[in-house]
Amino acid sequence: MLNAVDAELRHLRAMAVIAEEGTFGRAAARLGYTQSSVSQQISALEKAVGGPVFDRPGGPKPVRITPLGEVVLAHGRDLLRKAEALTDAVERFQAGNGRIDIGTFQGVSTLILPVVIRRLLEEHPGCDIRLSDVTPEDPRIGDLDLLFHDGQVEGDVEHVKLFDEEYFLVTGAGAVQAGPVRTKLLDDAAMVGWPLTYYQRWLERTLARAGARPRFVFRTTGHETILSMVRAGIGWAVLPWLALHAHDAWSDDQLSIHPLKPAPTRELSLHWPAGRTESPLALRTREIAIEVARDLAAQM
Repeated sequence: MLNAVDAELRHLRAMAVIAEEGTFGRAAARLGYTQSSVSQQISALEKAVGGPVFDRPGGPKPVRITPLGEVVLAHGRDLLRKAEALTDAVERFQAGNGRIDIGTFQGVSTLILPVVIRRLLEEHPGCDIRLSDVTPEDPRIGDLDLLFHDGQVEGDVEHVKLFDEEYFLVTGAGAVQAGPVRTKLLDDAAMVGWPLTYYQRWLERTLARAGARPRFVFRTTGHETILSMVRAGIGWAVLPWLALHAHDAWSDDQLSIHPLKPAPTRELSLHWPAGRTESPLALRTREIAIEVARDLAAQM
């Protein structure tokens, strides 16, 4: 009976080359072995499969494959192809290809991730990048390789702080004297903001602790829509630096942007599973994300 453990890939490879070359001598030269080494490999294979795989007429005459050898060779070549595919896949994985799953939220998706993804694809065109929005109320690492978040993450995770992101007051041009604005002066001010999402509730609680409870006269999704409402004069807005930078708000002559004192600030971090073996692609993605975030922090 066949002992599959004993039928090694190198034995099958030697058999396939002999079948192609016709003689043990030419096969040995092609494989870089001695002829006796090739003979030993075929003997080991024949012992494993329980019979001869070649008839050896002797002399310079080519060998002939036996009926058993035909069966072994047909399946052996299939195994060799799969082994080559495995080797190729492992080499590509070690070189940085493969799949990576990243959890994110809007600010990161707008400004940080496009740069990270572009650099990743430039370095590893064959990689498979999967992005998903993570519920901010209950962020979990799960099967993700990396997770951008501005708070604690459930589970056994490690993290690196990327930067502290401030929120700024956005008004129509000239509506407020240039310079910092005391946060408490926003009390009862007409404001435009997001619906009561996780981040908007956090912002409003933070403003309240500073003595400001604005009147939100319009709520809408999308930072660009909020900025449009501020331009129209409906109210002011308090938005994070990433959103203002992404929309080039500082160069908009219809808007004025003011630091708040004290400023609502959130800490953005990058999280990954603790104790899990990371792929080279995940490690490289983390390196790139940290570089991109630090470039942005320098601009802040």
